[in-house]
Amino acid sequence: MKLNKMLKLIGLLGAFTLAVGCAGPAEKAPEPAAAPEPAAAPEPVAAPEPASTTSYEVNTGDHLWGISGQSYGNPYKWPLIYKANSDKIKDADLIYPGQVFDIESDPSDADSAAAINHAKTRGSWSIGATEDSDTAYLAQ
Repeated sequence: MKLNKMLKLIGLLGAFTLAVGCAGPAEKAPEPAAAPEPAAAPEPVAAPEPASTTSYEVNTGDHLWGISGQSYGNPYKWPLIYKANSDKIKDADLIYPGQVFDIESDPSDADSAAAINHAKTRGSWSIGATEDSDTAYLAQ
């Protein structure tokens, strides 16, 4: 008799388990879609800081090569001075005492590389004329 009760109990537990346990966990209803967040306002882009410059007054015997060597530690960067002062320098081979040039304190690597490349590949030059390669460099 005990065995019958036990079998019935096991049968009931089995049926209950099948009815409830096999169904697995109840599936969650999908959560409602969240309202889209308002688009964030774009952060303002800071304007690049103006390059700091120093002034240099030309003395007798000066030339862009020498001024560049003093100012940048590299005379091949003389085109930087030429370009920054193209309104004052008509021929890179002629500068005059008393002229005051702006010299950028920290030129970009790209500008420095372009200046050095121009200085090294400028070609022949003549005093009193603006060379075509100088004109092309200034246009960059």
